[in-house]
Amino acid sequence: MSPSRRAQAPSFSAREFRAALGMFATGVTIVTTRTPDGLPIGLTANSFNSVSLDPPLVLWSLSQAAASLAAFRAGSHYAINVLAADQKSLAERFAAKGSDRWSGVQSVSGAGGAPLIAGAAATFECFNRSRYDEGDHVIFVGEVERCTWRQGATPLLFHGGRFFTELPL
Repeated sequence: MSPSRRAQAPSFSAREFRAALGMFATGVTIVTTRTPDGLPIGLTANSFNSVSLDPPLVLWSLSQAAASLAAFRAGSHYAINVLAADQKSLAERFAAKGSDRWSGVQSVSGAGGAPLIAGAAATFECFNRSRYDEGDHVIFVGEVERCTWRQGATPLLFHGGRFFTELPL
């Protein structure tokens, strides 16, 4: 028998899939870029992951339905700001629709003008190397041009629909 060339239909609902995914604890990021007009764009994402050390590559994904998709597709650079535990309110603000996300947020311009959020546990300044349409999301692969981190920073974590901070075992 030859192996199947296609996956079988899922035996679970979208809700069950989301609940299972929620068992994977992740860090929390705000991914930022600028529109062609120079306006800052940012959104909360926990789909961040490393890909390669040589060259230094990372990935993240964005819904095909996201209002900011065009800006991220078109821009040459973006930044991934890994949030610290004391930045929970920023994670919530940048996840909400219709809010003024940037009001009072301290940032500086990084590579290609992408905003770097003050106080982040780490930042990755990325060249927008490649994009892959998969399902209802676009996977962005960035080539890291610069990265920084705060020694001793406590990361903000997300698990099962709630925010946490790290606790050493």
